[in-house]
Amino acid sequence: MPDEDIGAVVGRVIGTDDATPLEFWVAVAPGCWLQLDDVVALERVLPDGRRIAIYGIVSQVRARHEGARFDTDVFLIADGVLPAEVAESALVQATRFEPEVFVPPLPGDPVRRAAGLEREQALFFDGMQRLLPSGLSRDDEPLYLNLDFLDGTRGAHVNISGISGVATKTTYATFLLYSLFHSGVLGAEAVNTKALIFNVKGEDLLFLDHPNIDLDETNRARYKRVDLPVGAFQSVEVLAPPRRDDPTARADVAARTEGVTSFFWTIEDFCAEELLPFLFAEAEDDRQQYTMVVFNVTARLSEAVPVGDGAVSIDGETVRTFPALVDLIAAKLEDEFDGARWAGRAIGAGTVNAFIRRLYGAVPHIRQLVRADVAHPERHRVRFTKQVTVVDLHNLNDRAKRFVVGVVLRKAFREKEASGQSRPLQFVVLDELNKYAPREGASPIKEILLDVAERGRSLGIILIGAQQTASEVERRIVGNSAIRVVGRLDAAEASRGEYGFLPQVQRARATILKPGTMFVSQPELPIPLMTQFPFPAWATRAGEAGANPAARPAPDDPFAGLPS
Repeated sequence: MPDEDIGAVVGRVIGTDDATPLEFWVAVAPGCWLQLDDVVALERVLPDGRRIAIYGIVSQVRARHEGARFDTDVFLIADGVLPAEVAESALVQATRFEPEVFVPPLPGDPVRRAAGLEREQALFFDGMQRLLPSGLSRDDEPLYLNLDFLDGTRGAHVNISGISGVATKTTYATFLLYSLFHSGVLGAEAVNTKALIFNVKGEDLLFLDHPNIDLDETNRARYKRVDLPVGAFQSVEVLAPPRRDDPTARADVAARTEGVTSFFWTIEDFCAEELLPFLFAEAEDDRQQYTMVVFNVTARLSEAVPVGDGAVSIDGETVRTFPALVDLIAAKLEDEFDGARWAGRAIGAGTVNAFIRRLYGAVPHIRQLVRADVAHPERHRVRFTKQVTVVDLHNLNDRAKRFVVGVVLRKAFREKEASGQSRPLQFVVLDELNKYAPREGASPIKEILLDVAERGRSLGIILIGAQQTASEVERRIVGNSAIRVVGRLDAAEASRGEYGFLPQVQRARATILKPGTMFVSQPELPIPLMTQFPFPAWATRAGEAGANPAARPAPDDPFAGLPS
């Protein structure tokens, strides 16, 4: 191995603590130091002459006085009355043996700080054919994910956990997307690869195509360390719901005024695509008796006749607004002759009334999302024409959020399923998974997310999901995620079994992580890596946004073309 790939000796394996193939202690040499997450390497020579390379990561560091017996001896030692020496030791967790002969290191074996090729071997980077930059180590060395475990080749999906506002879950998800699109790891596929992002909080994700004017030189240099260009996302479409009671269906956003398109579904879409069940997508709805009514009414709505501009005719009555549609459904259910056909046989009046009350409760929140009173409704459809599609939900009620997430997710899943090909890839970024796929209960959205988690790998639709508490998310969705990421955690949450992939020391550290720092676990590495990622090169709020790429240049003469 070249000298530049061999680090300096920083200590030796100690003999006063047990050394095992899984972990061992290293006495730090005078004048040297080791910190948490450092990568080290050493060799053990077997009796038959074979050399075993052992690699590991520092998981704990301690310092103590050798020669002291009592806690108060520290004062006497400091005054020079008692002789003692300061000893530093580091606990190393083994990551790799090459060749795979699992023997402990011997006391006295010299330990090196891994560098160059040794570091790549310690972290399995040398065997990864396609390296996706995932961030930087504490000493600003690049870290990578194996793309095979993200694009469906050998695994798929990412799950991110952490406290809201501190764990920077969505920011790290967008960093991974930026790395996918700009690192070159996807090759020619990057052009056609798509990402669908649901913006559930604030307007932070509406500026992905704006450069960040607050990015300093230090963070620019960090992008260079991971071989990524500095800039914003190049191909972005931003969709937002219409403003309430706005006849022109203008997008309901405040900070971004240009380059945002409103979206909604026509009454014809709602009936023909059978969207009614997504209005009953809460866990409590599954426990109610009116679920049979939901599916019977959906079947009757699918028989509606289109009359143009998104409106429909039901039994001769034209419907153009969602409130009118709800009134018609209620009238049919309560009608003496049509009731059995619309509600179903042997359905009690109490069940029908519960359904009607629930349906009327959706009207204030859904009326602007389902309509046929706007010209050219085809301009307001959700399409995945750009590389990144951001669907803004932050101004919507929870019930409306569930409706939009469910309908858009089903559209993306069905289009991918119908294509019959896993390429190009479709990534989906969804925060608050515990709301859309809770551990208990069933719902149409949860079924779609389970389909994505279990079949998405073969279909080429990849979920990057995030939540505050993985313990409240459906186990199969979390369990099918090959890449697990943890930001700052609540102490009670960190103790749960869902974080069993974190060693005990890392669980404790997860409660004090700073924003921009994550633990990233991938299948090839036995230990999650402490990962830091650069400050976003794209704007995360209006105050950071540079020039709007969707802005139209002002004319030289604003009065040109007007009659004199």
